Amino acid sequence: MNISGCKTSRFIKKGEVIFEEGETLKGVYCVKDGICKLTKLSANGKDQIVKLVVKGDLLGQRSLISDESVNLSAVALNNMEVCFIPKAEIFSNLKNNSDFSMDMLKQMAHDLKESDNVIVNMAQKSVKQRLAEALLYIHNSFGVNKDGILNVVLSREDYASVVGTATESAIRVLSQFKKEGLISTTGKQIKIEDIEGLKRVE
Repeated sequence: MNISGCKTSRFIKKGEVIFEEGETLKGVYCVKDGICKLTKLSANGKDQIVKLVVKGDLLGQRSLISDESVNLSAVALNNMEVCFIPKAEIFSNLKNNSDFSMDMLKQMAHDLKESDNVIVNMAQKSVKQRLAEALLYIHNSFGVNKDGILNVVLSREDYASVVGTATESAIRVLSQFKKEGLISTTGKQIKIEDIEGLKRVE
């Protein structure tokens, strides 16, 4: 989404928090480069990864429009560049620019659809299926480097958080995928060796 008011650039280092759950935002962040994770603190005190956000996506628009504090935290997964768009600029665009308003509505509807899909996946699919889908999603959405390694490098804890399971379970399933020749690993780096095989995981 392109916004003419996107003028204040900010560079964020890997691991840095952009905003935390419960904060009141004074504007919206537009991702110019890099990837961040949106997390929600669960009842047991663990962070659940809700979404990975990439170039062109907005951060904080829902809470700004609903005039509520943010219900998610945003943390940079690698070095990022974001633009900050003040609240007044956003509301001016919403009032005066119908294309912008439609883009915003479409993105929010897409976010809701994604949330629905996550709920269905958690309820109906096994950890193996969810982890296979997470690897395929990262591969298809963010691509690989020249060596075929996934561009997004997540810790085993992050993978567990994405699929809603214990870290030990995620490690066990990834080891199983490796034994079956579906993936290969070097430290945190993962390379998908058999895309069709991952699609068939049950």
